[in-house]
Amino acid sequence: MGADLLIDGVSVARGELTVVRGVHLPCPAGKVTVLLGANGAGKTSLLDAVAGVIPVTGGTVTLGGRAIHRLARDRRANLGLSYVEQGRSIFGPLTVEENLAVVAGKSTKIERAYELFPELKQRCKIAAQMLSGGEQQMLVLGRAIVAEPQVLLIDEMSQGLAPVIVKRLMPFVQTAAKSGIAVLLVEQFAHMALLIGDRAYVLSVGSVVLDGEAKDLLNRPDDVRHAYFAGQKAGPDGHAATTMGRAAQKGQTS
Repeated sequence: MGADLLIDGVSVARGELTVVRGVHLPCPAGKVTVLLGANGAGKTSLLDAVAGVIPVTGGTVTLGGRAIHRLARDRRANLGLSYVEQGRSIFGPLTVEENLAVVAGKSTKIERAYELFPELKQRCKIAAQMLSGGEQQMLVLGRAIVAEPQVLLIDEMSQGLAPVIVKRLMPFVQTAAKSGIAVLLVEQFAHMALLIGDRAYVLSVGSVVLDGEAKDLLNRPDDVRHAYFAGQKAGPDGHAATTMGRAAQKGQTS
C-alpha cells in the first residue's frame, strides 16, 4: 500500500487570481510531508487542486509515476488518493458503523478504524451527529483509512479542536505513514506537525519559501516564523496578522 505523490511546478487559480505559483513538493510513500503557512497562503487551494476539487492551471501531479492532474476527482480517488477536507464531513443521521461501511463495505476493514480509534468502537451504534467534535474527526480519519488509500491528504484536522484532542489525533498520521501511505498534512499546530513529520514546507503567498527536514525546522522557529511572514503585508501595528504571529507572541511555534 502506498505510492509516491509528486506535485511538480503546480500553479492554481481562484477565478482570475493565481493563488499557488509553481510549487514543487514531493510526498514520498511511507513519509509524513508537512505543509505550513499563514491563513491565505494557498495551502487549501493546493490540496483542492491535487484532489481534483479545482483544476490545476500549470504543472503536473503524478501518483506512482502516473499523471493524474487532468483526471476527474472520482478517478483520482479510485487510484488511491484520499482527501480529508476541513469541516469534518460526515453522514450525520447514520451511525458510526454505517459511516464507515459506506466506504469500507467489508466489516474486516471497519475493524481497522476501530483499532486506530477504540473510541469509535464504543460508540459504533450512535448517530454520527451525536459525537463530539473530536470523535467526529476520528470518524472522518477512520473512514479515510478504511478506503485503503495510497495517498492521504489531510487539511487542518485540528480545526475547532482543543490541543489535547489534536495530540490524540497526531499518532494516527504517523501510523498511516508507517503502513506505507504517502501523507501530506496541512496543519495550523506547526509544532505538533513538525514533531511527527519527515519533511516540511512553508508556503507564503502561494510559493514555497522554506523547506527542510521537519526535525531541523523544529529547531529553527525563527526561520519558520519569518517564512510565514514572507510576502505578507503588515497590518496597522506593523506585524503580519497570521496564526504563526499570534503563536509567536505566546512563545510557541504552533
